[in-house]
Amino acid sequence: MSKKYLLGVDGGTEGLRAGIFDVLGTPLAYASTSYPTQFPAPSWAEQDPNDWWDALGKSVRKAISDSEISVDQIAAMAVDTTCCSVVALDDSGNPVRPALIWMDVRSAEQAEQMVATEDNALLINSNGSGPVSAEWMIPKALWIKQNEPENFDRAVTICEYQDYINLHLTGRLGASINNVSTRWHCDYSREGVPKSLLEKLDLVELAEKWPQDVFRLGELVGRLTPRAAGHLGLTPDLPVVQGGADAQIGMIGLGVVKPGNLALITGSSHLHLGLSEKPFHGTGIWGTYADALLPGLHTVEGGQTSTGSVINWLKNLFGESDYEALNLDASKLPPGSENLIVQEHFQGNRTPHTDPNSRGAFHGLTLKHGREHLFRAAIEGVAFGSELILESMRTNGFFPESIVVSGGATHSELWLQIHSDVSNLPLILTKNPDAPLLGCAILAAVGAEIYEDIPTAVEQMVQFDRVIEPNSQVNAEYQPFYEAYKASYVGLRNIRNNLEN
Repeated sequence: MSKKYLLGVDGGTEGLRAGIFDVLGTPLAYASTSYPTQFPAPSWAEQDPNDWWDALGKSVRKAISDSEISVDQIAAMAVDTTCCSVVALDDSGNPVRPALIWMDVRSAEQAEQMVATEDNALLINSNGSGPVSAEWMIPKALWIKQNEPENFDRAVTICEYQDYINLHLTGRLGASINNVSTRWHCDYSREGVPKSLLEKLDLVELAEKWPQDVFRLGELVGRLTPRAAGHLGLTPDLPVVQGGADAQIGMIGLGVVKPGNLALITGSSHLHLGLSEKPFHGTGIWGTYADALLPGLHTVEGGQTSTGSVINWLKNLFGESDYEALNLDASKLPPGSENLIVQEHFQGNRTPHTDPNSRGAFHGLTLKHGREHLFRAAIEGVAFGSELILESMRTNGFFPESIVVSGGATHSELWLQIHSDVSNLPLILTKNPDAPLLGCAILAAVGAEIYEDIPTAVEQMVQFDRVIEPNSQVNAEYQPFYEAYKASYVGLRNIRNNLEN
C-alpha cells in the first residue's frame, strides 16, 4: 500500500502557497506564486480572482514536482484564504468585478450604517460597544449595492475568496462556518443568517446571494472536477475538504484545539485566538464565535495593530540590517528599560480600546537612554499590549493556560522571554512554523478519514518543539511598568483630544 500525502493551500494577501505533508505533519515541499493588488483609490484594494486561480495551478504543480511523489498518493486537499476578500459572481461563476480584498475599507460609511441599526447581531463583537469593521462581508456587499447597483443585480453569488476557489475546484458552492461565524454576523448555534440586520439595511437579497450550504472545518465539500484536476496536475475526484480563514486555520496548525489554549500569531501585527467552552461577549473582545473552529466551542479573538512593524521601524531608524546586535544590547538591560514606557499604538489600537485614532508614544525619555533602551522598551510595550488583551479576556471569564506562538517574533529569544515574563504564562513553539498550511493538511487528513476528527489529527500531526517558561520574580518587577503602560493610554488620549479640539 502506497504512502498517503496531503495537500494544503494558503491563499494570502500577496500570493498563494501550496504545501505537501505526510500523515504525521512532516512537510515534503512548498511552492508559492505571487499576484498583484490594485489600489484604484484611497482605502481601496482589489484583486482579480482569475489571478488566484492561476496561482493555484502554478503553486500546486510546483509543490508536487518538488515533493517527488506521485499525484495518486495525495489523499485529499484543503484550502485556507484571507477572510473578508469578497467576490461577486455571475451565473457562470465568473467575477462581475474585481474582488474587494480584506484590506479594502471603502465601506466605512456602510459599516456606520450597520452600527446605527443597533441590531442584536452586532452584540457578537465587543458586546455591541465596538465599531463594525469596514473589512467585513456585509459592509462590502452593501457598498456594492449602493454604489454599483448594476453589479449587485448581476451578481448571483456574493461569497469569499475561499468559496470561489472551492467552487472552481468542485463545481459546488458552499461557505465555511469559520468565515460566516466570525465575519458575516451569522450564528448557526441560534438563528443563523442575521435576517433582522439585513432587513434594517435594505439588504435582504444578500441572504439569497450567499452560498446556501455551510460546511464545518474538515467536512467534504466535493471532489475535484476533471477541468480542475487538469489545471492543478492532480487526479480527478480528489476529495476537497473545507478550510477557513488563514489565521484561524493557523490555530489548528499550532495545535490550539482545546479550551484554555491560546494562539499568538506574530508579524507586523499580532493576533490572539483562543477557544472557550462558554460564550461570552465583553468590551474589547471580538467574539466569541460559536462553532467557528470546532463544534461546541467558542472562538475568542483579540489583536494588536502595530507590533513587529514598530520593532522593524526602530531597526531601520537605527540603521541596522538585522536584529542581532539590538537584541544583544537590549538583553543586558533590566525589566522596564530603566523607566521607559512605550505605547505601541502607531496605527491605532484594535483591542481592547478599539481606538483607530490612538497613537504611539515613548514616555520617560532621558539623556541617558540609548537605542538599546528604546528597542527593549518597544518590545516590552508590545508585551504589555498583549497582556492587556489577556487581562480583558480574563475579566470576561476566559483564562489562558499557555500561549502557542508562531511567526517572525519566534526568532527573537529576547522577545519570547519578555512576553512570557509579562504574561506569566509559558510560551510554546512548534517544529513547523507554517501553521496555516499545516492546518489545511490536518483538515485534509480528517476529510480523507485518515483521522477521526480534528483534535485526533492535531495530536498526531502537530509536533511541539520547546517551551519558554516565565520568571515569576521578573513578572513581579514588571507590574508597576504594566500599570504605568495602562495609565498612559488615558493620559495620551486626553492630550490627543485637546490637540484635536
